[in-house]
Amino acid sequence: MARTDTTACILCSRNCGLSVEIEDNQFKKIKGDKDHPFTQGYICQKAARLEHYQNHDDRLTTPLQRQSDGSFKPVSWDEALDDIAQRLVAIRDQHGGNAFAFLGGGGQGNHLGGAYSQQLLAAMKSYFSYNSLGQEKTGDFWVNGRLFGKQYCHTTEDVEHADYVLFIGTNPFQAHGIPNARDTLKHIKKDPNRTMVVVDPRRTETAKMADFHLQLRPGSDAYLMSAMLAVIVTENLHDRDFLSKHCRGFEQVEQALRAIPIADYAARADVPLATLQQVARGFASADSACVRIDLGIQQTLNTTLNGYLEKLLYLVTGNFGKQGGNNLHTMLLPILTHTDERKPKYKRTAHHKMFPIAGIYPPNILPDEILHDGEDRVRAVFVDSSNPLVTWADTRAYEKAFASLELSVVIDVTLTETARAADYVLPASSQFEKWEATGFNLEFPVNGFHLRHPLFPPKEGTLPEPEIYTRLLEKMGVLPSHFPKLERLARLEAKRGLYLGTLAALGALLARNRPWIPHAASIVYRTIGKTLPDNAAATAPLLALTHVYAQQYYREVKRAGHQGNRLTLGSNLFQAILKGRSGVTLSEHRFQDVWSLVAHRDRRVHLAIPEMLDELADLAPDAGDKTYPFVLMAGERRSYNANQIYRDPAWRKIDPHGAMRMHPADAEQQGIDNGDKALCRSARGSIEVVVDVDDSVRPGMVTLPHGYGMRYKDSAPIGPELNRLTDSEHCDPLSKTPFHKHVPVRIEKLAAAEAV
Repeated sequence: MARTDTTACILCSRNCGLSVEIEDNQFKKIKGDKDHPFTQGYICQKAARLEHYQNHDDRLTTPLQRQSDGSFKPVSWDEALDDIAQRLVAIRDQHGGNAFAFLGGGGQGNHLGGAYSQQLLAAMKSYFSYNSLGQEKTGDFWVNGRLFGKQYCHTTEDVEHADYVLFIGTNPFQAHGIPNARDTLKHIKKDPNRTMVVVDPRRTETAKMADFHLQLRPGSDAYLMSAMLAVIVTENLHDRDFLSKHCRGFEQVEQALRAIPIADYAARADVPLATLQQVARGFASADSACVRIDLGIQQTLNTTLNGYLEKLLYLVTGNFGKQGGNNLHTMLLPILTHTDERKPKYKRTAHHKMFPIAGIYPPNILPDEILHDGEDRVRAVFVDSSNPLVTWADTRAYEKAFASLELSVVIDVTLTETARAADYVLPASSQFEKWEATGFNLEFPVNGFHLRHPLFPPKEGTLPEPEIYTRLLEKMGVLPSHFPKLERLARLEAKRGLYLGTLAALGALLARNRPWIPHAASIVYRTIGKTLPDNAAATAPLLALTHVYAQQYYREVKRAGHQGNRLTLGSNLFQAILKGRSGVTLSEHRFQDVWSLVAHRDRRVHLAIPEMLDELADLAPDAGDKTYPFVLMAGERRSYNANQIYRDPAWRKIDPHGAMRMHPADAEQQGIDNGDKALCRSARGSIEVVVDVDDSVRPGMVTLPHGYGMRYKDSAPIGPELNRLTDSEHCDPLSKTPFHKHVPVRIEKLAAAEAV
């Protein structure tokens, strides 16, 4: 019998609300949820295909143990976890915490389990957490730390209300990332009083809608943005009142920008000087303007500097802390922390001496940390909701590194390429078979949260991550399996749902047993969690987080309609989240509240970052490589590609091969026709591709999409394995972010006999 329910998409940071029709444990129809407080019925075509994630032939249903011949043997959960626990403890006790690294931990939309996974790091006395944000956003987080005081001071943009919108290295029409992306873009395009500018080497779907498209040379973003800033400063278009009231260090920044040779930098970017000047003037003079960026400038040359310059654009023009500008925001789930490398307490890696940024280490360095000689090398890894052998830079290096490990464990819903190389594979319940949520609540001034309820019973033989990690901690001897007093107290308080006495008792328990503090998530899971309705035990850590949030933003939570006093508001907020099937509004801020979120003691933005000003002064043009004359922009977003959560290729209505886009002039010169097969070769490796002749790309550049290169039902890899081409050493010198958007390659046509 069919039924309807609500949930949220798990494919990008917007996590749009969905209304679903379910029959026979399958999605029969998926559409936008009109009752969702933020997305209000919006949906893209990718979310409508989520049945291909939930049900496919490669779902795992039992733990697997690798045998000496490389095959896998099904084992019980107790057999797997007993052996894993014993081996982890042995590695820790013999070699110390440096021998262990945690990879992933809360894949896209799968963040609730992250509260539990991080406990394993503490149990192993390790600090080494690697995830995909470490190859995407850490340069941005580092800059935020310097500008705003803490690396968790994350910014968002009020695109919906901006008069002037600057999209740099992003294609929201396909990548989304902004509220109700396609509808929002249409509204901007139709409004004669608003301006949309796109900076991108490709004429993207968003660029086609824009008033201005600056089709710059790949990797020249720093030249373009610094030239725009120089125009703004030299023409005195900067907001002196804003800078005087809210910022420090502008004098140093101004001096650096006035030294920029504007015409020369425009030429290096290959953008007409007059157009660059027009855009800079328009942005600076608009009543409200904001900048939206993405991986296009975060995974290319000058990664960290790019993050600094794009923030200077809205800061020097006073478009910060206002409607239609860029703003800081609050977060319920603390997915980021602050780890300032200038303080010696933050652990550096053994080989690269690399520091964490926002608590994250960059994946680019991990193979070396595993393979280097020395007692302090990484010997064991735990991989959760991640597939580094396909998605992280330099697949060849990762394959070699994984083959040398003493222990590797993977938690996933399917036998990924990384799982195939592991010693143990632990099958997780899918995201629609358990309570889950995302930490990407990035809105301001109104912020929300959507706790997803289970839609289907867990597939037999699978477990949710909270149960996996809690059992593992118990088997490692880190925690007891029962807390009788807390359990009794939680049962007594369950009817009212406030749990104030239980939380107080928990605090006292942790004060007496300080080694348990890092494992509080599993303690509340085994105590308060048991008393929550509908098997919602995994949500128990949210209770503590809602209390913290309600204390920090008391007025703002009350303004959002939640009731209670200083003691009860957090519990009431938790209950509202638990019951709100379409999500809830957490808090309603005022734009002036941004300044309370700036973490510097003086509540000012500290504009002058010496490392960035030095890099700006030493900015050198890309010399190119005649051996590899093309620039590959790897990881392009398209209509039917997504992150690797979709493994069944049947979900794609178009582009089954993940074709390589190439300009007609380049194709003609190479003797390549549309649909031909070619070899795309870098200094690191080569892959076979299908060519799509397309004039949306610049001559001299090619593009390939992400989300391919996976095996399905023991097939050969389907589509391009991008990271056969990338090199872990080809990265930003500060953040180690890989240059996925600027990979030097050459293209060779394959003869029919070679194209096998």
